[in-house]
Amino acid sequence: MGKQVNNLVNLLAFKTYSKCYLAFLLFVSCFNIQAQDLDYKNGKTYTLGQITVSGNTSFSEQTIVAYSGLSKGKEIKIPGEDIRDAIKKLWKSNLFSDIEVFVTNIEGDVATLEIHLSDLPQLNDLKINGVKNGKKEGIIDDNKLKRGVKVTENLLTTTKNYLTSKYKKDGFLNTKVHINTIDVKDSIQTSRVNMVLNIDKGEKVKIDDITFSGDSVLSEKQLRKSMKNTKKKNPIRLLKRSKFIEADYKEDLVSLIDTYKENGYRDARVLSDSIIVNNDKTISLKIDLEEGEKYTFGDITFIGNTVYTNQQLSRLLRIDKGDTYDGVTLAKRIADDTKPDANDITNLYQNNGYLFSNINAVEVSADNNVIDMEIRITEGKPAYFNSVSVVGNDKTNDHVVYREIRTRPGQLYSKANVVRTVRELGQLGFFDAQEITPNFNNPNPNEGTIDMEYVVKETGSSQIELQGGYGGGGFIGTLGLSFNNFSIKDIFKKDAYKPIPMGDGQKLALRLQASQFYQTYSFSFSEPWLGGKRPVQFSTSLSHTKQFLYDYTNYEADKSRSFNITGITFGLAKRLTVPDDFFVLSQSVSYQRYDLNNYNTGLFTFGDGFSNNLSYSIGLSRNNTSVDPVYPIEGSSFSVTAKASLPYSLFNGTDYSELKEEYDDLDLTDTDDFERAGEIDQERYNWLEFYKVNFKGTWYTQVAKDLVLRPNVEFGFLGAYNQDRGVIPFERYFVGGDGLANYSLDGREVVQLRGYPNQSLSSEDGGSIYNKFSLELRYPITLAASAKIYALGFVEGGASFDNFRDYNPFDLKRSAGLGIRIFMPAFGLLGIDFGHGFDSIDNSGVKNGWETHFIIGQQF
Repeated sequence: MGKQVNNLVNLLAFKTYSKCYLAFLLFVSCFNIQAQDLDYKNGKTYTLGQITVSGNTSFSEQTIVAYSGLSKGKEIKIPGEDIRDAIKKLWKSNLFSDIEVFVTNIEGDVATLEIHLSDLPQLNDLKINGVKNGKKEGIIDDNKLKRGVKVTENLLTTTKNYLTSKYKKDGFLNTKVHINTIDVKDSIQTSRVNMVLNIDKGEKVKIDDITFSGDSVLSEKQLRKSMKNTKKKNPIRLLKRSKFIEADYKEDLVSLIDTYKENGYRDARVLSDSIIVNNDKTISLKIDLEEGEKYTFGDITFIGNTVYTNQQLSRLLRIDKGDTYDGVTLAKRIADDTKPDANDITNLYQNNGYLFSNINAVEVSADNNVIDMEIRITEGKPAYFNSVSVVGNDKTNDHVVYREIRTRPGQLYSKANVVRTVRELGQLGFFDAQEITPNFNNPNPNEGTIDMEYVVKETGSSQIELQGGYGGGGFIGTLGLSFNNFSIKDIFKKDAYKPIPMGDGQKLALRLQASQFYQTYSFSFSEPWLGGKRPVQFSTSLSHTKQFLYDYTNYEADKSRSFNITGITFGLAKRLTVPDDFFVLSQSVSYQRYDLNNYNTGLFTFGDGFSNNLSYSIGLSRNNTSVDPVYPIEGSSFSVTAKASLPYSLFNGTDYSELKEEYDDLDLTDTDDFERAGEIDQERYNWLEFYKVNFKGTWYTQVAKDLVLRPNVEFGFLGAYNQDRGVIPFERYFVGGDGLANYSLDGREVVQLRGYPNQSLSSEDGGSIYNKFSLELRYPITLAASAKIYALGFVEGGASFDNFRDYNPFDLKRSAGLGIRIFMPAFGLLGIDFGHGFDSIDNSGVKNGWETHFIIGQQF
């Protein structure tokens, strides 16, 4: 019998196939022995002799043998696990398509083996059909279909499954993907294939109808509304189009039951749901429900609470005995996962140090449809920050980051402080707000400690504006540099220029703009933490502009006649602690000198002279918008500012009523009278006298997963202390257009109102009062660090008035339109709006129609 077994072993082969199927084949020609009769227990131990390699492979015999784990002189059992393991190791390398191990000869106790294998083919060329060229690179990257990759069955399967799933998520339920491989015949021994990837997305599947059965308590309209992502066809719905995505549908089935739970039907469930394919290639959804009975809350008992009383917790829970049972609201009042700063019981504990607290709601009785609840609380030990660190601030100096952090080592843990820190770091503008991550490391419930690590990703904080264009009758060139993370202390350090000194959080801006009609130069600098110990911002700016008179005879600028404006401003802004530390009190003093050199226009009746504007401004603002300043999704921003000059008419001894009477009696067509009018204006506007009040409020609300609603209200009023002196011709409001002030440095405020030409909704000299109301709906296309892009739709209305007697807040110029914004760190905010004005500019009754507005560098 031993001789028979030896003969059988000589015919024994071990083989694996490309689908990871491993089998042991026993070929028997002269003995009636079944393969299953031989197992590892019947194997015999041999010493390996020569091991050879055959087949189609580019690897050396030495490499393959070494990788298999087999070696000459090694004792193995045949049949046995050694050969099986060798085959599995070779297979796991993902380099071969077929592997076989044969026993070629046995002499005594020495066995000779042959390893026969073939290399997996490499991808030579890829052709993708059925998608746009711009999408092909993404498919290649996502599926790793680069030239030279090994083409395995797994690669083909995962690529097909990925693409099918990808397009199904977009509503293309009938997507078909076919992959063909073609062997490449060339002089190179390496096996290569060309791949053809055919993608047929088919038509996007829409939902014709959604019907329910078993529903009697809630209407089908209520049930469909609760399904946020799965909608039936509706031609008037623009924001949420009909499409079927399985994952969203399953999520909506949960939302459907949550709607019942919110109305007291805690036992509601989906019995079944089915998809019906219609003849017009749409589908219908049928959902069978079991509603159950309505429940109410009974007794609610708190167990385990020692830090807070039952009354304190009940006030936060806001659920009373007899209320309709609402499991969804109950869960949110205990822990609202959708809002990190929610007013719930979990945050009550976590904001006061109890990081390791645990709160669970347990039903203890449901007799007669009345549910008694126990809120079981495990408070744990108060937690303290052991260490606090920041990772990723390669350019920004540590002290700039750490001064914004609200969590300190040794400080009692507060979730609110962690959330606020993330917000403050995002608001700096030096880091990608979407990538700021707070990591809780080494939590130790026994010791009551936690290590806090904030991970940030720096983004470009400097911007350049380089423009050239034709406008106003000539070429306009602009050079602007804005360094938002500047370091002035390193300005004389040669090694700090990479390319500029950075890292201290200061802001430095330079801007030059020129054409044949004007020149403007401006410089500004701000330090957000004056002295380095308190959030007190110091700012200063210096500007100068020279505007030349337009000569209508030769359509050129007359350089001998100019209007020069020079200004300087110093300001301080302090973060307050009362009512809360979102409030900022700002104050500034500014001076402008207006100098006219033979510059006769309608602005004054004098062409040679000057005016001085010395004013004080005070403002109170509050900004608690969310982390990303480019695309806030929640919060609000309010500001009220007052700007005023000294009441010179009270103490300068001039009788302005007499001057006004004289001025009104003058005939400005008479040369002498015109000169006298100029003298009167020079006296009236020698030192400008005025007061000015502005208000602006903006809200951000996330109305859906990605949609953000932005209402905005603005109001401004320019007044005079002395009515005989009148409202000054500077500091006025110019409404309409893109809202860009261009080169105007005379204190004017240019107010955006799209759908109308620039500054077309105010009188020639500007209005003294204005209001504006707008509503924007924003949708993010991408919020990546390299470029943040969002689309918007807007409706707005506004107007300006020359005096308060004419003011009517409801007399508005209305518009609506669409736009897009692109924020790139190196260039700031860019955008374009298409606005349609519904009203006429000159009250002719003819609406203004469409206007295109380009937005460059405007604030968010």
